[in-house]
Amino acid sequence: MRRWLRSGDIALMVLVLLPLAVALPRLGGFGDSPALWLTWVGRVFGILGLAMMLAAGAVSCRVPGFDRPFGGLTRLWQLHHWLGFGAFMLVMLHALALGMAAVPASLEAAVTTLFPPISHGAVWLGWLAWLALVVFLAPTFGFFGQPRYQRWKRLHLVSAAALLLGFWHALLLAGETWPWWLLGIAGLGAVAWRKGVAPNRRHVYRIEEVVPLACGVVELVLRPEGGGIRFEAGQFVYLSPLDESLSAGRGEEHPYTLASAPSDTCLRIGIKDLGDASHALQTVTPDTRVLVEGPYGEFFGRRLPERDMLWLGGGIGITPFVSGARDVAIRASVKGNIHLFYLANGPDRAYYQAELVEIAGRVEGFTYTSHYYRDQGPLTEVFLRQHCPDYAQREIYICGPLGMNAHLQRLLADHGVPDSRIHSEVFDFL
Repeated sequence: MRRWLRSGDIALMVLVLLPLAVALPRLGGFGDSPALWLTWVGRVFGILGLAMMLAAGAVSCRVPGFDRPFGGLTRLWQLHHWLGFGAFMLVMLHALALGMAAVPASLEAAVTTLFPPISHGAVWLGWLAWLALVVFLAPTFGFFGQPRYQRWKRLHLVSAAALLLGFWHALLLAGETWPWWLLGIAGLGAVAWRKGVAPNRRHVYRIEEVVPLACGVVELVLRPEGGGIRFEAGQFVYLSPLDESLSAGRGEEHPYTLASAPSDTCLRIGIKDLGDASHALQTVTPDTRVLVEGPYGEFFGRRLPERDMLWLGGGIGITPFVSGARDVAIRASVKGNIHLFYLANGPDRAYYQAELVEIAGRVEGFTYTSHYYRDQGPLTEVFLRQHCPDYAQREIYICGPLGMNAHLQRLLADHGVPDSRIHSEVFDFL
């Protein structure tokens, strides 16, 4: 993933800083006493924290295409997570600074500042917003273990309550309310879209075929009922199966990368048995319906067109590269050169290998190399350089298990490949 700012990042920063820019003239200076200084800092932290909370809600709308100015949905979701965590920390510091500012007067004054009579509703709305954030964020801490996917998604309703309460808190206390209305409409509007409008805009597909690829791996072939989606190689969708006989996952949405070429009339999705929902899909009933939402991401959009490409795929993470290879096969041409390394445990776990070898054999500029962990161990720089001598000068794309992804990024960084030329995608509570 590229490290520099994108157009979406800049727009987000403007949105977050707007309430503070409007409020600063009213906040005055630091003051000469610690109490005045702490009061100023507490108010600044409160404004920034609440603005970040509402901005985190705004970027959760998940409208197809909205993620692209941010570098794809995985990166946008990382921004969402950091905004939420940063908001929580700033709100805590906001309360701490205001309480400490009142300590020189008396301890009773400090307690009253933080916990005034119930008639001071604006302050208590702030505490309720903070409490909702605690309930929402608690499962993210390692002490509680990894939360279940669907439980995590349902907890987002608690975050919506935090947004509403925090927004109300700001309206009652702000001198100028229009920046908060702007942020409130963006944040709460995104929640309304996600929970109310978006589910009704999913595309209906029917499962035409379930193709076994290996033990615990299938490819679903989906035919649209009505208009289907338009997508680019390397993008992904959310899939919600409606098969009533499924043992798990019926009606649940999960992200899967598309393995079909963009010109294919059907969608093809490779699914590995990695959990309850993906296990159930191994035996999903053909001719049943699924709902598809998307597409999202811009995996192959992040490159300089004059550079050759190196693709490193492992496990079911090979699917974006299968999509790219199938696109190349249909066009029968490649812009520059593409070298695909399939990092599999062994030949029996190289799911699409026969097709990829066939494409490499007839399309000039597309090269395929397999690497088997059971026989050769982790991929080494020697193996990489032996088969692709100019790898360090290429745009490099990585998709696969977390451990493989981390190993490859360290290997490439240790041998001088800049971060700006390494692109990876990891689904983590998308």
